[in-house]
Amino acid sequence: MLDKNGIAQRIAREIRDGYYVNLGIGIPTLVANYIPEGINVVLQSENGLLGMGPFPFEGDEDADLINAGKQTITTLPGSSIFDSALSFGMIRSQKIDLTILGAMEVSENGDIANWKIPGKMVKGMGGAMDLVASAKNIIVAMQHVNKAGESKLLPKCTLPLTGVKCIKKIVTELAVLDVLPEGGFKLIERAPGVSVDFIRQATLGKLFADDDVPEMVF
Repeated sequence: MLDKNGIAQRIAREIRDGYYVNLGIGIPTLVANYIPEGINVVLQSENGLLGMGPFPFEGDEDADLINAGKQTITTLPGSSIFDSALSFGMIRSQKIDLTILGAMEVSENGDIANWKIPGKMVKGMGGAMDLVASAKNIIVAMQHVNKAGESKLLPKCTLPLTGVKCIKKIVTELAVLDVLPEGGFKLIERAPGVSVDFIRQATLGKLFADDDVPEMVF
């Protein structure tokens, strides 16, 4: 079973040379620390940053350099800082190759709910709705089950939707799964020490799995 850093490290393997990548709030921000060597990637943030690096070491933080989640970040040579209107222009014009988002729920059809729990105060929906409507490819980084042990991979989302039929791949503490075009989750890899049966029990949506599912490789 993976921790949050393990999820981020596995997702980093999906990034390709030359990609422009947007990292959502939460687990996705950790992906910046695991970009493979020899890969040239440009990380983008909705608040107006292009060319983010890994998180700063303690004591090296610059309070003026933050991502959309208000975390301090580093910048790489050649990075740019600009207003959020230009940043969203990049997103809406489909300049982003890959978006990595957190989620509260994902349905077997690829719907995502990640911005609101009814009855709880939120500051706003952020940029997620623009990202899911515009990104060429979207991967979700999330916990497979909630704090009560209930599955977050469902036949149908119960929370207000952020996007419809937009998620292609999910990485959790238990597994890597593809969302099939015809609906359902396809188990691609399992976390070290986690059985296919355990993943089935933790998944309420339709799950398809081969007889021999490999463990994740880092």
